[in-house]
Amino acid sequence: MLSIDPTSGDAPFAQLRAQIIARVSDGTLGPGDRLPTVRRLAGDLGIAPNTVARAYRELEADGVLEGRGRSGTFVRATVTAGRAAPAAVSARAAAQRYAEATRSLGLSPAEALALARQALGA
Repeated sequence: MLSIDPTSGDAPFAQLRAQIIARVSDGTLGPGDRLPTVRRLAGDLGIAPNTVARAYRELEADGVLEGRGRSGTFVRATVTAGRAAPAAVSARAAAQRYAEATRSLGLSPAEALALARQALGA
C-alpha cells in the first residue's frame, strides 16, 4: 500500500513517485497493472489530486507508467527506446532529492558535485 509520511523531508509527490518505482522494481507492481485513479489515490492518501497527477506525469515521462486516457494509468509493459529503466528512474529521483537537500543547506552546485564524486569514489 502506498502512503505519505507528513514528517518526511521529501515532498509528497516525491514520496509517491519513489514508492511506485520501488514497487515496480521489486515486482509488486508488474507490467500492465493498473494504478488507482488520481482522485481515488489522492483521497486515500489525504493529499491534493495535483500531487498524485504530478507523480504520475513524471513517471510517464520516465517510461515507468503509461496513461491510457479514460482507461487509466498502467505500469508500462515494456521499456521503450529512450526511456529509463526503473533503476535509472530511482537513481534520478535520489539525485533530485540530493540536489534539493544540498540547495537547502546552502551548498553550491560545485560543492555538491564534489561531495557526490567523493561518495562514489571517483
